[in-house]
Amino acid sequence: MNDKPKILIVDDEPLNLNVLASLLRTDYRPVVAKNGEQALERASTDPSPDLILLDIMMPELDGYEVCRRLKASERTRDIPVIFVTAMGEVEDETRGFDLGAVDYITKPISPPIVAARVKTHLELRAARMALLQQNETLEEKVKERTRELSLTRDATIHSLAGLAETRDPETGGHIRRTQTYVRVLAEYVQDNPRFSGELSPEVIELLYKSAPLHDIGKVGVPDSVLLKPGKLTDEEYEEMKRHTIYGRDALLQAEKALDGTSSFLSYATEIAYTHQEKWDGSGYPQGLRGENIPLSGRLMAIADVYDALISRRCYKPAYTHEEAVRIIREGRGRHFDPELTDAFLEIAEEFRRIADQFRDDADA
Repeated sequence: MNDKPKILIVDDEPLNLNVLASLLRTDYRPVVAKNGEQALERASTDPSPDLILLDIMMPELDGYEVCRRLKASERTRDIPVIFVTAMGEVEDETRGFDLGAVDYITKPISPPIVAARVKTHLELRAARMALLQQNETLEEKVKERTRELSLTRDATIHSLAGLAETRDPETGGHIRRTQTYVRVLAEYVQDNPRFSGELSPEVIELLYKSAPLHDIGKVGVPDSVLLKPGKLTDEEYEEMKRHTIYGRDALLQAEKALDGTSSFLSYATEIAYTHQEKWDGSGYPQGLRGENIPLSGRLMAIADVYDALISRRCYKPAYTHEEAVRIIREGRGRHFDPELTDAFLEIAEEFRRIADQFRDDADA
């Protein structure tokens, strides 16, 4: 195998080809082309030339056109081109550089100049190739690190959400179901002009990832309230309502530790704090009304209520899918965003499928 750099010499004069080939043969592997078409063909062979010495004044395809085509091809555009020509006017050189040539050697040639220019541009090309390789390696490392961070984030989310669910052992699949409900509902309405400005694919993915933390604040609610089988007293209900505030505060602290740069935590905080708000303003903790409730909270409200209805709890049996759909329909414009409710009703069977896919043993 010949490891010498491959130099393509293009000239319609045999004497010029022989002179340049003889000059470069000791240190390089010269390949010659007698016209533009032949030059383009040989530049595209494998392996490609490491550098091209290109005459300008040739019949049919001149050097300018050959250079233009070389730079237009993905396969050959990165090969350095040095014009070797008797045309020495400034405008000639400018045109060549504009087409992508890296240098200009005038005829009659000086062997030391040719040798020096060829050596310099091959070293520059080698340096560029090494830099590109280094950049590709760094990019791959960044991608791998990003994947690792994403997996770590996802594992942390589910660990934290699971911590909340250990307080209520009957809701083990609640995380998977509710985050999937949120995603399919958001995807269904993302083309609706009312929601499209807020629901890019990236935002929907963030909603999906952050939804499991909607009830993280329940870790602060006493067992005597959270697990009470009967009706809560007014005082107990007020304490239960505080889980939205506990969740918000915990997630705000986490976001603050990251200098407020986490869009994921921003959505998680928003969902935790607003998913119990109601369209008519009768929800908690702020009593927000209508579109003053963030879209993330309105999506989560439907997902959370549907899942609570179809799941068995210590204080109630599981409702059927049909009963849950009826209750949500009746909550249209009161508890839930009317348009999101209409969307839910159109894809209610998809909610049923998700519920079956991630069903708890206790609810089976």
